[in-house]
Amino acid sequence: MEAAMACTAMGTALAATQPSRSLALKPSRVGGLSFNAKSSRQHARRFAPVRSCLPASPSGDTRADEGVAEAEAGGESVAKSDESGNEGKAKKKLSSQSSWEATDVLGNDYLYRLGKESDNLNITVGAKTGMVDSLFTGDFLGKEADIVFKYRQKVTRSFEHITGEYYIAPAFMDKVVTHIAKNYLASQIDGKIPLILGVWGGKGQGKSFQTELIFKAMGIEPIIMSAGEMESEWAGEPGKLIRDRYRAAHLVIKNQGKMSCLMINDLDAGIGRFEHTQMTVNNQIVVGTLMNLADNPTRVSVGQDWRENDIVSRVPIIVTGNDLSTIWAPLLRDGRMDKFYWQPTRTDLVKIVHQMYKKDGLSEEDIGSIIDTFPNQALDFYGALRSRTYDKHILEWINLIGGGEQIGPKLVQRRKGDPPLPVFVPPTQNVEGLLSAGYELVEEQNMVMKMKLSEEYMKTQTGPGGGLSISAA
Repeated sequence: MEAAMACTAMGTALAATQPSRSLALKPSRVGGLSFNAKSSRQHARRFAPVRSCLPASPSGDTRADEGVAEAEAGGESVAKSDESGNEGKAKKKLSSQSSWEATDVLGNDYLYRLGKESDNLNITVGAKTGMVDSLFTGDFLGKEADIVFKYRQKVTRSFEHITGEYYIAPAFMDKVVTHIAKNYLASQIDGKIPLILGVWGGKGQGKSFQTELIFKAMGIEPIIMSAGEMESEWAGEPGKLIRDRYRAAHLVIKNQGKMSCLMINDLDAGIGRFEHTQMTVNNQIVVGTLMNLADNPTRVSVGQDWRENDIVSRVPIIVTGNDLSTIWAPLLRDGRMDKFYWQPTRTDLVKIVHQMYKKDGLSEEDIGSIIDTFPNQALDFYGALRSRTYDKHILEWINLIGGGEQIGPKLVQRRKGDPPLPVFVPPTQNVEGLLSAGYELVEEQNMVMKMKLSEEYMKTQTGPGGGLSISAA
């Protein structure tokens, strides 16, 4: 205690007597940071009495001694080269404290190498052991000075890109809002609350987009995953990723005071069992992870030692899919997953599609006539009509610039001074044009269902092609 008080008094006295001076940091030859040689020798003499108060290393030398010794050894040649008088030949430095000209041990640009290693120099690299003096990386918080770095990665979604007015189906809204509210009120409800909501239905019915619209309306900042993340070349990686994302959503709730949830799109495509497909180890681990989260939503392991006070917030999970019957049945148990089959009604379709074409001046009656002309189509079919109406106008524009051979030179390889390109005029949307595009899309759908080339591998070809057929060899 007396030694600590003496060290404190000594440091206070030195701080009062010594003038304030900043230290010039330069990258060392081994990729770290070292003091300027002259400054390091001065500060070594100035703080020699204080070093006895610092924690000693296993070898007996203090960490300050290690840093000063490294600075004196590594900075000696730098100081001599600066005083050699070759100022005219030397490359002009940006400033005395700049490290833009620094190179690593291989002679490559130092900051460029750090940029390849990390997306954030200040957090990722600047706090790593070996990148800063050992005095600033202790054992108490671990070798990473920034212990919350992993949770600063932006894995949440805020939906700033969704602008304008969109229609949210009331039935969809009620189901998602109820599920989220029940999980946030689970401690006040006497009963088993399913952690997972499975939204399923036909392809292209807007399940994911409707859910995102609800998140935006409620001010929820969710973490969204997809089926592609349910498989990996490393066993156990997808399951660990789910648990990491779950805990990240918990931190959004705890630290930011925002509502959050975990959403997995097209879950059946990632872990569903189809005919002639094989269940992988990762499929089993993902299913087991989701079942474990549903059973123990407040105790989630990511490899750390268990602690009694390591309790996370209950994070609602929403999954989408086309066919939940392909998923392992115990995961679908009512106590774990609440199911919601989404099939938009005609009223839902008219109002959703009308928002797509509202700026084109089409009324709900116009949209209703299009939907009645092409019944039993998915929601994305009516959105694809607009894209189809552009085809003819784009082809006319291509012919104006000289044909398909000129697309590259005119669009990609343009030079300063080239004549301006013709202005592309988008088509005016009307019922007749949309109906014409719809008939073309339906014909393509029928061709896909009729041909089934994979069965015979083009032994016979039927359909609008001049009546030609390819006989078997």
